[in-house]
Amino acid sequence: MERMNHKPRLHRLERLFVDHPVYFVTMCVECRRKALDNEVVHRAVLAFGEQGVARGCHLGRYVLMPDHIHAFVAFGVPDTSTTPALSGWVKAIKGCVSKTWREGGLNGIRWQKGFFDHVLRSSESYSEKWQYVVHNPVRAGLVARHEDWPYQGEICRLEGPRL
Repeated sequence: MERMNHKPRLHRLERLFVDHPVYFVTMCVECRRKALDNEVVHRAVLAFGEQGVARGCHLGRYVLMPDHIHAFVAFGVPDTSTTPALSGWVKAIKGCVSKTWREGGLNGIRWQKGFFDHVLRSSESYSEKWQYVVHNPVRAGLVARHEDWPYQGEICRLEGPRL
């Protein structure tokens, strides 16, 4: 049996020098299967985001594409025991959507391992990054105008004072 060469996973930063960073996160469905662009999953993500606020998890703007999710997230005070690390948050939102799939009879759909994340730095604009993300459905040919894509939203305003 031929052994496949996989790239080693990148390690997460142990320390950040930003008080309340905003993370840009992308999570993909395994084999890029289309399973996210529906109202049932969208409602599950909305509920997840709304419930997270009480635990210091602030889901900002997000877009559900057919096979991946783009989201902006920030956390409350880092030393709060109820505030999860980014990896824990991603695991929780994937678990929430996976439960929705199972309840809908989609047992064979899984998440791709890992996720992409990027800490927005002071020189980067949240709104500029959002403009790129929000146009994904247009670039993919799913809608003519980004405003017409129904599987997007914002739970918490992450620009300006938020926490």
